[in-house]
Amino acid sequence: MIQTLVAALMWVLVASLLILRRGRTDRSITYSALTIAIAMTLNVDAIYVVVDRVLGATNLATLLSDGLLMIGLFFLGRAAMKAGEYRPRLVRAAVGRSALFVALLGASVTFTLIHRGSTTVNFMIDLGAQPWAATYSIVAFTYCGTVVTAMLALATRQFRIGDGIQRIPSALLLIGSTSGVALCVVVIVMDVAHISGNLELMNAVGETYGPLFLLAFVFLCAGFAGQPIVRYARDRARRAQTTEMVRELESLW
Repeated sequence: MIQTLVAALMWVLVASLLILRRGRTDRSITYSALTIAIAMTLNVDAIYVVVDRVLGATNLATLLSDGLLMIGLFFLGRAAMKAGEYRPRLVRAAVGRSALFVALLGASVTFTLIHRGSTTVNFMIDLGAQPWAATYSIVAFTYCGTVVTAMLALATRQFRIGDGIQRIPSALLLIGSTSGVALCVVVIVMDVAHISGNLELMNAVGETYGPLFLLAFVFLCAGFAGQPIVRYARDRARRAQTTEMVRELESLW
């Protein structure tokens, strides 16, 4: 249910960005939204089963989905960095191509070492006790957590220097990024608990997975969709103010 809702939200964001960002040369955020929307759609159980059967019914759809998510977050991080002039070295490294390449390579190699069996919609629940499955998940979510942490730093900076209505998108991104970082930490803790046989801890921590997953994507979507809306509202207010000033000057003349 949560996967379906998040997938729907991502496609709404894609449609919104295509409308609100028409004519802009930088399409990083649009590419990001589209890629993540496809990844989230693949996580819907019914769609996952169909796609995985096409790929050979060995859970390759999991690697495809997670790879697309990582690529989508790469574009998202790049878009967040390009939105302002604050670009510290660690942030540039986190959202750089080299970090993405290393993460994708590591995830791909570890994935091939997993005894995957046939199609399952509960990949990590069924296979997470395998060392290579845990390693695969840790690699993927360490990268995701790194990118989202960089976005958190950028959102914090934008919130501090913004004022009034301009702070709203930054605040939304701040909440979404914080939830995203917490989500990645939860997943890694679950992986370690699963491989160590501490199922009680895994299940206890897993209770927070669904809410954090939803919060992260809802607020990130709202934050990035809110940026062009706020710019449009600001530009419209300026045009109205300029028009009023022109009218006053005309009356004086």
